[in-house]
Order: sequence, then C-alpha cells, then structure tokens
Amino acid sequence: MGKDVIVALDFPTAADTLAFLDKFTGRKPYVKIGMELFYAEGPEIVREIKNRGHKIFLDLKLHDIPNTVEKAMKSLSKLSIDMVNVHAAGTVEMMEAAKRGLKGDSEEGPLLIAVTQLTSTSQERMNEELLIDGKLEDVVIKYAQNAKKAGLDGVVCSPLESGMIHDACGDDFVTVTPGVRFADSAKDDQVRITTPEGAKKLGSDYIVVGRPITKAEDPVGAYERCLAEFTGEEK
Repeated sequence: MGKDVIVALDFPTAADTLAFLDKFTGRKPYVKIGMELFYAEGPEIVREIKNRGHKIFLDLKLHDIPNTVEKAMKSLSKLSIDMVNVHAAGTVEMMEAAKRGLKGDSEEGPLLIAVTQLTSTSQERMNEELLIDGKLEDVVIKYAQNAKKAGLDGVVCSPLESGMIHDACGDDFVTVTPGVRFADSAKDDQVRITTPEGAKKLGSDYIVVGRPITKAEDPVGAYERCLAEFTGEEK
C-alpha cells in the first residue's frame, strides 16, 4: 500500500477551509474532515471538497449501539468518501454493524478503520481515569485484533504502535497515525508522537498531520516537507 500524508482540516467554517485549500495550486492533498468542520457545515462540505478532487478521510469516530452505528454508516455511505472510522471500544458487534451499514455485502467501498486509543491518552490516564488495566500497547493491539475480526480494513493508532499492529494483524491491515510532528514543532496536546520520518520507519501507512501544516507560515511548504520526509516524494 502506498504511503500518504493526510492533512487535517481542523477549521471552524467552510470559508476558512476552502481558503486554505486554495493555497495548494496544482496539488490535491488527501484531507481529513473531522467533527469540528462536519458539525459546523454538514455533508455539503464533504461534497464540495470531493468535487475539488481531494481524497477524504471522514473522521467522526462513531461509537454507539450497533443498530445506531449501522444506520449512521448507511447514511455516510452516500457521500463520496475514501475512509471513515468508528471507535474500537464499541465492541466487535458494533464494528460489524458499521461495516454492514457502510458496505453491505461488498468488500468494496471506503476504507473502514477503528480508533484504538487516542494519541492524547497516556498509560496513566488509561489505567487511572478509564480503569483499563494492562499496558497501553497491549490494549491497542487487542483493539486492533478485534477490528480485524470484525472485518475492518485497519485502525487509527499512534505511530509508536504501528509496527506491533502489523505484526499482530498483517501488513495489509492499514495503520493511520496521528500524533505526527516535525522535530522542531510543538507537541500541543499530543502525548504519543513521532516525526514523519519516524512514522515511516515504524511502519505507518498514512500519517495525519494538522497544526504543523495548517498553522505554518507556509502551509504548502510544510506539507511538501512532510510528504518528502514520510514518502520520499519531492515537490
């Protein structure tokens, strides 16, 4: 599977988002639409960005009872998205329902992946606040194995866990990894992070990068730097 950089469009309005994308003359980066933008603008922003020629990861992290998730995924399947996700904590049954809603009896369609543990979650928080015992890495691998059992295409995880997940679930099981920062960038609210080059070495298939690109003085240059470090592709 080819590696790619997914730019997180964490903007409050369609106007801000489209103005940002207008900077990428001649390029159509893979982008992520998350809760902030989707809840503000609705499905129309997905259609607009898709019409511009971008691949889209719709990052809504569905987590509810299986019936509700199945119906929600059926609605999302009408959008021309390339990737969408759920929370693995919703159980194998919920993830199976998500797949039915999104793909029916087909294996075709958008990639369906599951969030394991957020990259803002540390070992201590998982143990003490969420009351989940054990090592964080073991929990992440178990959630990934559950996602594979449910028929999903991969997971969202920290780059630090990507290699372990490939070992446990196979090289064709996709790892999508946020928590990526340049060596000279601020960590912000991320805990389990690495650089684009580090994520490549650890086996990530896709990296999701937001503020180091969207808040950069030269967003296009930052994107091209990230792409070069992660894929080796030069501008």
